[in-house]
Amino acid sequence: MTTLNEQLANLKVIPVIAINKVEDAIPLGKALVDNGMPCAEITFRTDCAAEAIAVMRKEFPEMLIGAGTVLTNAQVDQAIEAGVDFIVSPGFNPRTVQYCLDKNVPIVPGVNNPSLVEQAMEMGLRTLKFFPAEPSGGVNMLKALTAVYPVKFMPTGGVSLNNVDDYLSIKSVLACGGTWMVPTNLIDEGRWEELGQLVKDAVAHVN
Repeated sequence: MTTLNEQLANLKVIPVIAINKVEDAIPLGKALVDNGMPCAEITFRTDCAAEAIAVMRKEFPEMLIGAGTVLTNAQVDQAIEAGVDFIVSPGFNPRTVQYCLDKNVPIVPGVNNPSLVEQAMEMGLRTLKFFPAEPSGGVNMLKALTAVYPVKFMPTGGVSLNNVDDYLSIKSVLACGGTWMVPTNLIDEGRWEELGQLVKDAVAHVN
């Protein structure tokens, strides 16, 4: 059984997606899978997130699907019911982390400083989201944290084709979360061919 860390490391880039219409879940999943990126972090920033995850999970059982921007225990429950493989939160909320641990679902909480990394480690976590990556000091900050702590990071927030290589070159980085290959306007407008090309370009770039 491949671990979550191994799956993330194999993918190198995780598309962070805001989906506004449930009916877009299947064509979106198809655009991702067909172009070599069988994964999605569907954010709970939209009302249909849980339903979109459930649809995608049913249609693409082989996909690695995460729920992003998870802020409450109720959202954790919705995400688990929808069939997610892992949970991502923008910040480090010990209550949410403990709830996920109790539910036996992997959580990758957001941290951006030494104190938060240590609090996460205290709860047994070794895979963390570095967020918001660029505003928090970017590559230099991450290198400083990597020098001190035995944890893996998934930097997200300001990561693009222009700097993804710099992040991936850091030994502690498993994968980068990014929105550049899944722009919300392309999803909303059903421009699947263009989106597919962005996904294909991103995959080619990191491999």
